[in-house]
Amino acid sequence: MKDKVLILNQDYSAIAVCSVQRAFLLVFLCKAEVITKSDGNFLHTVTVAYPVPSIIRLQRYVRVPYFGIALNRHNVMRRDNFTCQYCGSSKHLTLDHLLPRSRGGESKWQNLVTACSRCNSRKGDRTPEEAGLKLLSKPTRPSLRTFLQQHLSPGNYDWETYLGAAY
Repeated sequence: MKDKVLILNQDYSAIAVCSVQRAFLLVFLCKAEVITKSDGNFLHTVTVAYPVPSIIRLQRYVRVPYFGIALNRHNVMRRDNFTCQYCGSSKHLTLDHLLPRSRGGESKWQNLVTACSRCNSRKGDRTPEEAGLKLLSKPTRPSLRTFLQQHLSPGNYDWETYLGAAY
């Protein structure tokens, strides 16, 4: 099962996304309750069929320290939708520093973008403007809400209530 389940804290604030198996375990152990069920999907045991949850809520409030989204290669590419921010390609992806590290550029959200190897080589040790390249979108620090919304499958609008409509 590749479906994802939204986990809400006791106060109905979204805190994470997990697998169906993990969500079912939390419900089965009475650590969470099902808020919304997935349409027509069931988990079967020998004698019982359980509806697959879409949203669960924890029974106890969990204090979750929020340090922001970790800055790493996967999360930068995830933020950029796994596409080159110069040409839109989705093949042979690398990370690119807008202001090259050799010229004092730091590894931070606003200075990193996903680039295909062709565009990255073309840019070289220059800024995009110097290389004649234009960014498809300005790099920003993503929010937890943005990352959770990426798990929202088309047609599944149950999560909107808890994540906020960004459509």
